[in-house]
Amino acid sequence: MFEEYTKVAIETAKKAGKILQEGFGSSFKISSKEGKNNLVTEYDNRSEEFIIENLRKHFPEFSFLAEESGKTENGNKCEFVWVIDPLDGTVNYAHNLPIFSVSIALTKQKEILCGVIYNPMLDELFVAEKGKGSYLNSAKLSVSLCDDLDSSFLVTGFPYNIDTNPGHCVDQFVQMLKRGIPVRRLGSAALDLAYVAAGRFDGFWEINLNPWDVAAGVLLVQEAGGLVTQYNKEPYWISDNNILATNGLIHDQLSETLIACYLEINNGN
Repeated sequence: MFEEYTKVAIETAKKAGKILQEGFGSSFKISSKEGKNNLVTEYDNRSEEFIIENLRKHFPEFSFLAEESGKTENGNKCEFVWVIDPLDGTVNYAHNLPIFSVSIALTKQKEILCGVIYNPMLDELFVAEKGKGSYLNSAKLSVSLCDDLDSSFLVTGFPYNIDTNPGHCVDQFVQMLKRGIPVRRLGSAALDLAYVAAGRFDGFWEINLNPWDVAAGVLLVQEAGGLVTQYNKEPYWISDNNILATNGLIHDQLSETLIACYLEINNGN
């Protein structure tokens, strides 16, 4: 059913997940990157090293964009790029909270060809390939049918510089709470998006994410029938500053709420 690159991404994500699972709860080295509470563990690095090695073995001409090692190119600049988060949810992992994932996507210019997100603690494998739908452990996924924002179940996240309230993200979050909307913060954007694709959440929004946080999840949502844009409903690409992903039915309502909050505060200043 799937192309060879998707099959290899699945195999690689599952093996990387095994590495993370074996390290979970053990004693390991933790260090900090730029930003408050922006952690990296030795298992981030072990997972990434394995992923790159395994993908390169099968597709030696492809390039990589990975969280810990950055962008690498093989010879000439290749239009095929693996976008990798070896451990999405590092802070959770470092505190023995079993909410984290491996995320692998393959892009070609401005197109996501496949996306794989694996939660090793629950053995949940989310897979999407362009034009072929989204799946959880081989079962086809569809987004939820909720069409009322006030009845929705949402998920969000916050950047490491949340203390500066970039883009009024704190105010937007508070606005949702004031409307009585249940909002969760899991700590893994990849899983947030996978759960929107699975219909577990009706919508997700966040600012200042990186391509490796979202690449696989964006395709999962789209292939499950959902919609992904920027807050203002402009087309979204994985390098854009903000992301709004929903079941499509509440998209306009959530977009309007986010934008209205931003404008209200700016006009008030």
